[in-house]
Amino acid sequence: MKIKNRKKAAVIALAGAMVLTSLTACGGSKDGDNKDGGDHSLTMAWWGNQVRNERTQQALDAYKKESGVTVSGQFYQWGDYWSKMATSAAGKKMPDVIQMDMSYIQQYVDKGQLLDLTPYIEDGTLDTSNISEDIVNMGKVGDGIYGIASGTSASCMFYNKTLLDGLGITIEDNMTLDEFIDISKQVYEETGYRSNLYHYGLYMDMYSRANDIQASDKLGGDSAEDYLPYFETLETGIKEGWQISPSQAADTDSVEEDPMVYGSNPDNMTWCTINGSAQLTAYQSAAPEGTEIALTTIPTTDPQKSNYVKPSMYFSISADTKNPEEAVKLLNYLINSEDAYQILLAERGVPASSKISEAIMDKLSPEEQENAEFINNVVMPNSSPMPPFPVEGSTEAQDLLRKLEEKVKYGEYTAQEAADEYFTEANKMLQGE
Repeated sequence: MKIKNRKKAAVIALAGAMVLTSLTACGGSKDGDNKDGGDHSLTMAWWGNQVRNERTQQALDAYKKESGVTVSGQFYQWGDYWSKMATSAAGKKMPDVIQMDMSYIQQYVDKGQLLDLTPYIEDGTLDTSNISEDIVNMGKVGDGIYGIASGTSASCMFYNKTLLDGLGITIEDNMTLDEFIDISKQVYEETGYRSNLYHYGLYMDMYSRANDIQASDKLGGDSAEDYLPYFETLETGIKEGWQISPSQAADTDSVEEDPMVYGSNPDNMTWCTINGSAQLTAYQSAAPEGTEIALTTIPTTDPQKSNYVKPSMYFSISADTKNPEEAVKLLNYLINSEDAYQILLAERGVPASSKISEAIMDKLSPEEQENAEFINNVVMPNSSPMPPFPVEGSTEAQDLLRKLEEKVKYGEYTAQEAADEYFTEANKMLQGE
């Protein structure tokens, strides 16, 4: 298959151009009221992929024409983004508007780093009249609203439908882990393509939900034995060959470099991966010519327990902003402007506003329509409530998990050793020890 190397090159070129822009726009906005005709600027930061970067910048350019406010964009890959935000927050120089994730929002609120949006919702500056109460409350932490969901999403498994169709394999939604393993073995034996279920530490969320051991301020379960099956499945997959190892493909958070869509041959590529469902457009854009990417639920021992609908991400405002009203107006534009969504469409998930969602539905790409159908017709009818927000120490625990997964993949740790260390050390991190 011919891989689109030019797409990767375009991502690098685009990142370079926008980082140059961001270097001139670090920190909060300038003081000023938009009514006085003075010089106005805001900064906005997000993590993303090529599709998101291009659409977001186009929407911000359109906002400048509409409002006269210049918004300087800063974007990064997932891991780099949070490192940058932590540094900026420590220096009280966070961008005015930031993309926020449910895995971090509790921590930023606890440190007083996000603006409570409640007063702006109450006075109408931030219009939530077309957003359901359930979706608004997705951004509720304590007594305040600290983020507005850009849209709804769900964790999912993406897969190379073209490859599986050629093997006569049909993927059914809500498949169990045993069914997934059987398919993985078949695909590997017949093609050499491996699976990537253990991708960047994301599978633990679904595993713990399926096994009723999810918690926020500590690991759930009574002992390391509750986590042993997690690492045993990974260990078995590596030994039997159907789970890709780090030596065959680097563990990455970049869609464009994910081994499902980027690689030179079956030995370093996968037939599936896991991520947020709003990423379908990005995966399809990055896929080799002639390859169709589809999505389904993540296989677990109990898919109904593990499935849940979540905010694909939030738009939040820094507590450091020098012009909160202008920042709120930008946020309002990003969730309520039909002009903005003619550009953004549903790349950040199914729009939170029912009015916007209805207005753009017939303009959505096949991938965006597929994501909307997946959320509404597959996940929602067979799911459980959203989990509590992760607490301080969760980032360190997630980093530990990824390192332990890597040690198991390389054969440096047994599944038992990984489970023991994860249960002991992650609990210390979550409890601030």
